[in-house]
Amino acid sequence: MDELTAAGITDPKLRASYEACKKLNAEHGKTYYLATLLLPKEKRPHVHALYGFARFADEIVDDLASTLSPVEKAAKLRQWSENLLADLEKGVSTDHIGMALVSTVQQFQIPLDYFRAFIHSMEMDLTVKNYRDFEALHEYVYGSAAVIGLQMVHVLGTIENRKSEALYAAEKLGIAFQLANFIRDVGEDLDRGRIYLPLDELAQHGISEEMLYKRTITPEIVSALQFQIERVRRLQAEAAEGIKFLPPEARPCIEAASELYCGIVDEVEKINYQVFTRRAKTSPARRLGVAFPAWMRAIAAR
Repeated sequence: MDELTAAGITDPKLRASYEACKKLNAEHGKTYYLATLLLPKEKRPHVHALYGFARFADEIVDDLASTLSPVEKAAKLRQWSENLLADLEKGVSTDHIGMALVSTVQQFQIPLDYFRAFIHSMEMDLTVKNYRDFEALHEYVYGSAAVIGLQMVHVLGTIENRKSEALYAAEKLGIAFQLANFIRDVGEDLDRGRIYLPLDELAQHGISEEMLYKRTITPEIVSALQFQIERVRRLQAEAAEGIKFLPPEARPCIEAASELYCGIVDEVEKINYQVFTRRAKTSPARRLGVAFPAWMRAIAAR
């Protein structure tokens, strides 16, 4: 039985919408997509719908509209997001991504505030180029990443009376994922004129914006990256305890995602922090080494 049928999705137009979301996930979120394969079939389309929404909004900001001015990007994002939020409130959509999203949100009663927070962060990307401290960065990261984890908890479910603990862990893990990406993508973000490492923390390690834009690895920059890496690992450890509050069949997926996403910082260390000239990547061997045991645990849990 295919995933959509297992999830009870039979309407042809709705199936096409879910397939469009799955395609975005497969093409742009390889690690994320690999992790979703560990979930029960009936859960996967809904995870694809959440990813499709997030990815499409991100493409408006960074990819699909790359030839547009910031003002034009903002207008395009605002029009798309306002239409989609209106659809979510009505419970009906004709958008090729929105149809699947509305279906998933309705089925699992996902709070709309999560989506408003995400769109707010995408709008921040069009105007905010740096963050003075971690508190300011947290406003962005909550909407860009933490809410994804919170949405997932609603789709995956929790064991009885432990939803609050699972939501707490999901928020921490989502932030850890995002911060790991920031560490990996320092050079790419500079190309876009953005700095996602808190300026006051960089200053504590003797780094100014000007020094960062020189794109030269120094002991100060290594020290600053090590500080950020420790935060990722701390958040990951805090989240680990909450994974046990998810249903047994969902835990292997989240455990694998945690190891692979947070494991990005291990790869940064392996390339000696050369984040300006190289992109740290999780090797296929490591992906397989994480995914296969997780797959075996997922099968056993079912």
